[in-house]
Amino acid sequence: MAKSDKTKAKSLPSEHWKDEPDEHDYPAAGDFLSLVMSEGEVATAVAALREAAIVRRKAKDLLRASRLDLLPPANAHVTVDLDKVRRGERLSPILLVRGDAGRDVPLTVADGYHRICASYHINENADIPCRIADVFSGTSPLATSTLDSASSAS
Repeated sequence: MAKSDKTKAKSLPSEHWKDEPDEHDYPAAGDFLSLVMSEGEVATAVAALREAAIVRRKAKDLLRASRLDLLPPANAHVTVDLDKVRRGERLSPILLVRGDAGRDVPLTVADGYHRICASYHINENADIPCRIADVFSGTSPLATSTLDSASSAS
């Protein structure tokens, strides 16, 4: 990132998050998840996201755990989110599906990748509100069927 971009982004307010995700984020998360899960798994994941408590995680940790690259401030969607923050608008919390390090499954950003990147450009250490669905944990009913299917297919 160019020095002028970093200086400009760093001058934005550090707290720029809503308390709850926007309602339209859940169908958006479902649309994305439908590319990597079956219809039933998507319904379970979205329901888990709706029920999950808000937790806070750092932008740099979300990017590392998801194995996603940081998008530049010039990315059209990141720019839109940075402009919202400049205008004093609050961004919607991030919707995530927890990964499984033991099975080399990364964190899945179901909705909010561009918001994570925008927040990183403002302050990579700021806490971002997130809802995390534990659909692949050992305690999830989805995990058992999904992981059993994966292991029997190998």
